[in-house]
Amino acid sequence: MIVIPHHISPDDYLALDRQNLIRHEYRQGLVYAMNGCSDRHSRIAINLLSEVDRHLGDSPSRFYGSTVKVNYKNEFYYYPDAFVTCDPRVGDSLAEQPRQDRYIKRYPKFIAEVLSSSTEAFDRDLKFTDYQNLDSLEEYVLISQDSQRVECRRRIAADTWETTIYEAGDRITLTSLDLEFPIDRLYRGLD
Repeated sequence: MIVIPHHISPDDYLALDRQNLIRHEYRQGLVYAMNGCSDRHSRIAINLLSEVDRHLGDSPSRFYGSTVKVNYKNEFYYYPDAFVTCDPRVGDSLAEQPRQDRYIKRYPKFIAEVLSSSTEAFDRDLKFTDYQNLDSLEEYVLISQDSQRVECRRRIAADTWETTIYEAGDRITLTSLDLEFPIDRLYRGLD
């Protein structure tokens, strides 16, 4: 992740991001160019997308990959590797855009990030801190590329989170989605 050290308004960021081939994330006035992802990262994300999509089927919940942003007010705009929103609300204020926005979604209940060496510290710390502002978020999942290891952080009270670690041979439980599957499915097809 590369930061462009220049303070920018949320509106200027959105204009920049919509007309640029390289995706950028936004956090409190700073814009971060996103690196490309490895073959392992891509495959794990596809495997997760497949599991969740198959499970959700025709439900009213909506599942998105890394090409749609999640945001909170004008503080951040992130591209999670995967997220689910089941909330029919539209934006709370004029500063927020409605659910029908094809580029930005709000009120996710589930967010997943596939960790990479360049983003792991940010995903674990500042990004998680930001995501905790989302009252709708029930579960934040961090997936390792290097070993069969998945960290599920679950909200158990307003400001309280518990962490469950899944490793090789375990079955992953995504409580926010009422979904359980073997961890091996996330790592299927890797060299």
